[in-house]
Amino acid sequence: MAYKIGFAGTDGRTLLSALVTSTAKSEKYENNFEGVVIRGTPAMPQFAKMMGWPVDFLQTANNSVEAYSAAMIEALKSSMIDYSMIMPEDLLYKGLVDEVQKAGFGDRVAGLTRAGSFIEGDKVACKRLCEKYSIPVADEWHAVDARDYRMVRDLCLRILDRYGGVVMKYPYSAAGKGSRIILDAWEIKEVFDTLINDYKDDYRGMLGNKSIWPLLIESRMSGIEISFTILVDKNGNFQILPTAMDYPERFEGPASKNNPITGGMGSISPHPMETDDLIQMVATDIAQPLVSAMKKENILRPCVLYPGCILSFVGEMRPKRIRVCEINIRPGEPEFQPIGRRLRNLGPMVKAMFEGKLNEVTPEVRTDQVSMCIALTTGPGGPDGQKGYPWSCTKGEPVDIDFSYFKKKNIQIIPSAMTYSEDDVVLKSDGSRVAFLNANATVKPEGKRAEVAERLRQKLYAAFREGKIRVIPRENPKSNRLAIRKDIGSHYLLSEQLFLDKKEPVMDIAKTLQEGVGRKA
Repeated sequence: MAYKIGFAGTDGRTLLSALVTSTAKSEKYENNFEGVVIRGTPAMPQFAKMMGWPVDFLQTANNSVEAYSAAMIEALKSSMIDYSMIMPEDLLYKGLVDEVQKAGFGDRVAGLTRAGSFIEGDKVACKRLCEKYSIPVADEWHAVDARDYRMVRDLCLRILDRYGGVVMKYPYSAAGKGSRIILDAWEIKEVFDTLINDYKDDYRGMLGNKSIWPLLIESRMSGIEISFTILVDKNGNFQILPTAMDYPERFEGPASKNNPITGGMGSISPHPMETDDLIQMVATDIAQPLVSAMKKENILRPCVLYPGCILSFVGEMRPKRIRVCEINIRPGEPEFQPIGRRLRNLGPMVKAMFEGKLNEVTPEVRTDQVSMCIALTTGPGGPDGQKGYPWSCTKGEPVDIDFSYFKKKNIQIIPSAMTYSEDDVVLKSDGSRVAFLNANATVKPEGKRAEVAERLRQKLYAAFREGKIRVIPRENPKSNRLAIRKDIGSHYLLSEQLFLDKKEPVMDIAKTLQEGVGRKA
């Protein structure tokens, strides 16, 4: 019997998850699994057909919750899919799980209901939840009225004096772009004005002009940023998957007004700082109390949690302290792509989420492999002088791919913001993150992950540099509209330099991940 798992969404992680579900071979479970993309993007069905990928597609009338729910409910009734997982947080905020529940299929859809989605959708409410259940967060945080600049200024000055940095956050859904860092007093007014200008229409639309406009202000946490993907079942059992390091800034270097946080420019798994001690710390300090809190608040159900954290170390790479920046309620993009490519049993784990058996099904991880993902985004230029991703993007230009090259180099292309024109039989860019390049490499027993990561980086960058995948600009057919970040994975070398005396941790981490860190709340 083949279990069919549908992944709902319109981005690369959706197709990648379906593909891994269909093709990865578990060493422990005999059941066959088939991945189904629910909606996807226009180019995905044709691309999968061209590649011979065993992935089915379930179309929706449009991108609304109503269209998704209608298609999913009918597919569940007809057994076109057995289970479903919702990937974009926006569909959860708008109540897609609630709609499927009303039709009697709530036990076959993974994701939080509208009532539980505040964990990601309302950062102030999430902070209060963490405080109530002793989940570590920033040392100091405040919710204030965004229209009271003097209060905001005074709080920022005090927090700057105590902690050396402030983080100012629009507390509602902002696609990862609502956080702004302040490092000195001169920046307070400019950062404040820019954030309010960016979100004033959202505030007015949600709250009107008379209500308080909540603004989250917290002390900046120093350390290393790291996120964790946690699968949770209906009984409160959970499993922590391998980590991945995200590169959210558009360009190399720290975030700034000229280097904004984007949807993600690339990722690598495992995170350079992942250790077995760290996984255990996350299970004890974050996952366990968070799942317990969800159970007590009556919002627990099969879901994916993705807490973003700041980690402090002591000598010899030992984790000392971990704190939550924010908690997402879906897999990361593109972080879940390299994570998925290292898993052998994504299908069995998803099935266990619905059966309440995640305490029995542990991650089967390709522990000797490093996996890298690089986003190919729309670069500057076009008829109106577009700035490129994540600002204004040129659309509708042909995508040219040397498929034989990518097959020879064992590089996987995952289409994202890409359309397909049946009239002239061509793939076209639809702007933003056009596609992703993925590749894995094996770390030999005496090898170093830093060296493997650097080879992967050079391999993927060479494909871009040599124009093996291009978006052909209108103004110059010999050029390439695509742009990438060149430093994805470079932090492995920085980690090696930072911890000169640390042992290569691949096999130690492998033991922890292979055994699993599942807990029952």
